[in-house]
Amino acid sequence: MSDQLHAMTPHDLPFYIVKPGETDALMIVTGIILILAILGLGNIYLRLHSLPERMAHKSQKLQFEIVAVLGLIALFTHIHLFWIAGLLLALVDLPDFSTPLGRIAGSVEKIADTDDTAAHATPAAHEQSGAPAEVSKEAGHA
Repeated sequence: MSDQLHAMTPHDLPFYIVKPGETDALMIVTGIILILAILGLGNIYLRLHSLPERMAHKSQKLQFEIVAVLGLIALFTHIHLFWIAGLLLALVDLPDFSTPLGRIAGSVEKIADTDDTAAHATPAAHEQSGAPAEVSKEAGHA
């Protein structure tokens, strides 16, 4: 029976047909290429997905945390609208209101502390420091 099968097969087989018991090199090469392609495409996808975060981090945006959260939500829910919103938020430069307001608040506290101590100081405290009360009150208002 094996003589009949041997007689039916062509003598010159193509390179991709492997004899029984031999290693299929084409399948191994295809498997390696498939694994590298999947890892490469996954890497490209994750780099593209983190693009808004990297843009916001590089330009020191105040809204970096919001962009990062939008990116995570988009990654886990597959709702691309969150990624687009994060990208737009990373591109927009929002004005920084907190720093000037903090500086104003600090200056107002300083002014309030100096006025408060000058108004409530007793003349005895000024005499102990060696300065007359009238001079120190004028210096506090100047």
